[in-house]
Amino acid sequence: MNIFKKGFCRIYQGCFHLALPLLPYRKPKIINSVSELPHLLKEKSTDSVLIICDSYISTHPSMEELKSALSSGGIAFDIYSNVQPNPTVDNVESALAVYKKTRLSAIIAFGGGSSIDCAKAVGARVAYPKRSLASLKGNLKIFRRLPLLCAIPTTAGTGSEVTLTAVITDPVKKHKYTMNSFPLIPRVAVLDPSVTFSLPPLLTATTGMDALTHAVEAYIGRSTSKETRAEAEEAVRLVFENIETAYTDPCNKTARGNMLKAAFLAGDAFSKSYVGYVHAIAHSLGGQYGTPHGLANSVLLPIILESYGDKIYKKLARLAHIAGVAHRDDSIDAAAKKFIKEIYSLNKRMGIPEKISGIKKEDIPKMAHHAEREGNPLYPVPVLYDKQKLMTFYEKVADWSENNEN
Repeated sequence: MNIFKKGFCRIYQGCFHLALPLLPYRKPKIINSVSELPHLLKEKSTDSVLIICDSYISTHPSMEELKSALSSGGIAFDIYSNVQPNPTVDNVESALAVYKKTRLSAIIAFGGGSSIDCAKAVGARVAYPKRSLASLKGNLKIFRRLPLLCAIPTTAGTGSEVTLTAVITDPVKKHKYTMNSFPLIPRVAVLDPSVTFSLPPLLTATTGMDALTHAVEAYIGRSTSKETRAEAEEAVRLVFENIETAYTDPCNKTARGNMLKAAFLAGDAFSKSYVGYVHAIAHSLGGQYGTPHGLANSVLLPIILESYGDKIYKKLARLAHIAGVAHRDDSIDAAAKKFIKEIYSLNKRMGIPEKISGIKKEDIPKMAHHAEREGNPLYPVPVLYDKQKLMTFYEKVADWSENNEN
């Protein structure tokens, strides 16, 4: 990257960092059980809601629990249950049509980050009925108040229940774009461990590593604050202490609850301090191939951390001690390398692959272009990379053995 572009990126990031204390961040009201939700809705003068979820959650026992709670509480509801793993523009518009048709007054997002992101985008379209979704993408394009949005995360990973971000896929252009605006932060977050008990082991692993990625990228960036550093450190500790228990003992309420807390803390940290190139590359893979976001982040995280080298060793050493993977007498370099090595090992122990299948060489320049545009100048990464450098990471994670490519 040339010196002028680097200078522009750092000035841009610096301005956002300086503005951080002045921006209208807020945290959702937290409740700890689905059964508490109807009472809260009544308090807010809401008597009808749209539940947005995917097809799996729509038939899950926890959905029956939610429906029963709403009915008993006198809350009318309709359901949109076709959210895709990477929510699309069509998903948003179809859910919006249900919301308008039945004249509902609030939205409940029930599921993983995809369902919550879709619900945020639906809320944005309700607030801006004459604007296209594409016109609302980017930073600070949404200022109107959304309908009451309640998020019930069934995965402990994305932290979308506390963030100002929604990620939507344009299937025609095969590209993911982000919407970053303060009204997108949900008003209520339901952190109920019981709704995560049936999450399959691999999804438990990849979504948990997604939370770790949020915490680490927020921590190593150049726009941290005392608050976000503390949140990221606590999230890292909780992930390392609980993720494998949640993976092997899925009904362990303590581990599941701690993973939800970790995801929430990491989500709040990266909302304010941003993420980095792991996310930029993962978003492009999701847009092009539908690669699950948590999987992409899991595979990419240790590789990107290695690439930053000693620029982040001091911060990683601190995280290594918090995670319990470094000894007191380890040097900074040794502790940092142990932290990265443990991420590789954690992935392996939980069955997360080292490579990502389906990547085509001819698609890499386009994906790297999207990643570079997403990351620069916004993300306050430790080391700035251009498109050519970003292309190398797709090559490192590509599983070309299936095509006999080298």
